[in-house]
Amino acid sequence: MTTTPTTTRQHTVVDSPYGALTLVATDGVLSGLYMTGQRHRPPAETFGVSDPGPFDEVIRQLDAYFAGELREFGLPLELAGTPFQRSVWAELVRIPYGETRSYGELADRLGKPGASRAVGLANGRNPVGIIVPCHRVIGASGSLTGYGGGLDRKQRLLAFERGTEGEAPALF
Repeated sequence: MTTTPTTTRQHTVVDSPYGALTLVATDGVLSGLYMTGQRHRPPAETFGVSDPGPFDEVIRQLDAYFAGELREFGLPLELAGTPFQRSVWAELVRIPYGETRSYGELADRLGKPGASRAVGLANGRNPVGIIVPCHRVIGASGSLTGYGGGLDRKQRLLAFERGTEGEAPALF
C-alpha cells in the first residue's frame, strides 16, 4: 500500500505600509505573499489554517525591509510554478534593490531573446511579491506597465527603494 505525503498549509495576515499581506507556508516554508486585491491571488480556502507559527523570520525580515534596514531577503521559499516561471523568479531576485530591469532584459538574461511577453506573464504569476521583487520590472520604454498588486503599489515600492517616496513621480 502506497501512502500519499500530506502537505500542511498555514497562513497569517500582517500589516505593511502597502496594505495587508497574506503570508502562506507549505510545510513550514514560505510559498505565498499576497496583497489585498492582487491579481492572480489564489482563493483564501487554499491558504490552509490560520497560524502565525511558521512566519516569525518572514515577518522579521519584512519589518526590516519596510524600515529601510534590509535590501535582500534571505528566506527559504517553496515556489510552485513551471520551470520557465521559476527561472524568471530566480532572475528577479538578482535585480538589485532600488534598480529596475525591463522584461526584454530579463528575457535576454535567460537566453530567450524575444520572450519578453512570456517573462511578463511569469512575472505576473510570482507567488511571493516583494520578497521576489517583481515590482522592479518595467517596460522597455521605462514605463511601469502592469503589476499584480496595482500600479500605485509598484510606484510606491520603487520610490521607497530609491528613497524618493513622497516626491513627485518620475519616469522610470
